Amino acid sequence: MGTIRVCLVDDHTLVRRGIAALLAGDPEIEVVGEASDGLEAIELTRALRPDVVLMDIRMPGCDGLRATRIIKQEMPSVRIVVLTVSEDDEDLFEAVKAGAQGYLLKRMEPRDLCAMVHSAYRGEAPIAPAMAARIIQEISGGPRPDVRERDEEVLSPREQEVLALVAQGLANKEVAARLGISEYTVRNHLRSVLEKLHLRNRVEAAAYALQRGLAAPPADPGPRGPGPV
Repeated sequence: MGTIRVCLVDDHTLVRRGIAALLAGDPEIEVVGEASDGLEAIELTRALRPDVVLMDIRMPGCDGLRATRIIKQEMPSVRIVVLTVSEDDEDLFEAVKAGAQGYLLKRMEPRDLCAMVHSAYRGEAPIAPAMAARIIQEISGGPRPDVRERDEEVLSPREQEVLALVAQGLANKEVAARLGISEYTVRNHLRSVLEKLHLRNRVEAAAYALQRGLAAPPADPGPRGPGPV
């Protein structure tokens, strides 16, 4: 894997410098640019095409939600992870609808930040546990009208195993270790699960598995940091 190119977006210089200092401890991550508001973030992303953008929400002028929406429309391959103090449900769901891949809280443990950047780069969804629980609750509140009653029957036994472990909150690497297969194989199985069940991402897959009783609810993460959903 090459270097993960990251842009930081926050209206507080001290916050950006602190995040940059934390990320500098990982030789596989390079902070290639910083922006202080949404408009700067859009221009910076257009110019640099980073792999991952860490995006604040509350900023003067153009906020992070609007910037996320514009960036994802123009550059869908850029992975955007919201990094905010806001635990507001509306912000969470607006961020997801805008195209954010992850949602982290600034009160997270500093040691977890690099791992979450790697998680986003791999295509996983780093979300603070408290916020992930709200997403799953929202999605699993009722059956999706476009999902057949016994759709899980079309899954192979291995695909069902992968789905159950994803619903437990395990990252692809952890699923691979648990099943004795490669991460590449896990990604292929998960992609097949999403296609067969007409789901959009691993968060919906986790909610589906919990709703249908295909997996037990994940244990309370307690004081641990965020994990990929």
